[in-house]
Formats: sequence, structure tokens, C-alpha cells
Amino acid sequence: MSLNIEQKKAVVAEVAEQFKAAQAAVLAEYRGLSVAQMTELRKKARQSQVYLRVVKNTLAERAVEGSTFEVLREQFSGPLALAISKDPVAVAKLLSEFAKDNEPLKIRIGAMSGKLMSLDQVQALAKLPSREQLLATLVGTLQAPITKFVRTLNEVPAKFVRTLAAVRDAKGAS
Repeated sequence: MSLNIEQKKAVVAEVAEQFKAAQAAVLAEYRGLSVAQMTELRKKARQSQVYLRVVKNTLAERAVEGSTFEVLREQFSGPLALAISKDPVAVAKLLSEFAKDNEPLKIRIGAMSGKLMSLDQVQALAKLPSREQLLATLVGTLQAPITKFVRTLNEVPAKFVRTLAAVRDAKGAS
């Protein structure tokens, strides 16, 4: 189904808006995936808050103009799925994990901070902990000294109460 000029402009504007808000983008060749597999990939992308779209290459080239992802401009050839996210780890993890179970999906290249990323770099990014995991670790690290301080403060009155109880028991026994 062919798009008219207004629809093409709307697609370019939508994808360009996603590029402006994103920190990372990954291009993957989806040739050979069934409709069910592609639907599953889209479902997982929504759950991971990753924008996944199959766009004509000429429209994708126009969408990256003026953005930090302009380095991808030369890479748009063949049937590509475009995955864009504010969380660089999420987009890399999504495609890497899906490609393990679905061989036809091939990660071609990625981009982050105006630089291209090879397949190895995308997979290395996928191995990093997610943003939520990193935040939880940070909170645990920040909370540990406070917890220890509170336990130390509680130990002084607790020790006093135990001493009083020992004195009481000693007087009661004699």
C-alpha cells in the first residue's frame, strides 16, 4: 500500500520526533520473520518502552536529518526495523534477546551520542544492567550507611536496657 505525500510527511515527523527524544537507535534486518514473530517483537518493544517501526528507507533518511542520529543515514538499505529508545540498554537488550530466539532477525548497526555502534558494541550494551537495576543498586549503596548509623544509635539504649535487666535479675536471685 502506497502512502500519499501527507501520510509520508506525518511518518517522517513522527519518526523525527522519536529521534529527538532518544538516546540510542538500533537498525535490525527483519527479513525472514513471520508476522507472528514481528507481532511478538512489537509487543516486547511496547513493554520495554522502545519505539519500533518499519519505515521506508527514504523516509527514515529524512527523519534523521538534523538529529544526532544523522550518522545512520548511509545505513538505510534493505528491509530494516528501526528501534529507538530513551534508554540505550533497553533497546539493545530487546533486540539482542529477541535475535537469540529468532535467527532471521539480524542486528545491523546502532547509534548513540552521534556515533555509530558495531554489532559487538550493541551486544556489549545489552549485557549492562538496566536503568532500574542500576538505580536500585545506587539506593542500596546510599542507604547502607544510614541503616548502620540507625542500628548503632539503637544499640546504646538497648545495651542500657539489657544492663538494667541483668541488674534486676541479679538482685532478684540474691
